[in-house]
Amino acid sequence: MRAVLEARQKAAAVQVKQLEDELERVRAALADAEEVHGRRVIGLEQYLEALTEEEAPVHVTGEVSRRKPVGPRRAVPHRRHATDVQELSPDYQALMAAAADAGGDGLGARRAAVVLGWDSASASRAEGARARKRLVERGWLVEKKPGRFTLPLSEQEPGAGRPGGGS
Repeated sequence: MRAVLEARQKAAAVQVKQLEDELERVRAALADAEEVHGRRVIGLEQYLEALTEEEAPVHVTGEVSRRKPVGPRRAVPHRRHATDVQELSPDYQALMAAAADAGGDGLGARRAAVVLGWDSASASRAEGARARKRLVERGWLVEKKPGRFTLPLSEQEPGAGRPGGGS
């Protein structure tokens, strides 16, 4: 009986040693993962701060910014800071014209893709057209229904809101 108990005790000691070794390995992996995560969080915060600074209105007298937009991203000024649709990029001007033509039905994602010269059957391109919600965020368009963009009431033709032009 004693031999059996001693064998069990030795097996338990070996298992404890193996688990301690595994615990040490997992702790080291956790420390490495936490360090990588920390760097990623800081990188994301710095990126978001840079975007915020880039989009902030700059009040410079008589000087035009010489910074070129990065990649396909185009700046959309807030509606309250802009005087005319002409201040938008050509793509956004085309979207605004298409939204005006669509009237009360609103501009859908597939139509927006066609206006931008994309293949409207491509799901990824339709999703890209939906990303034009930036125009909504900046006050240029209104999204009354999900995926349907219209001009704000103040820019629609008089009487467009009700049949017969009543108020």
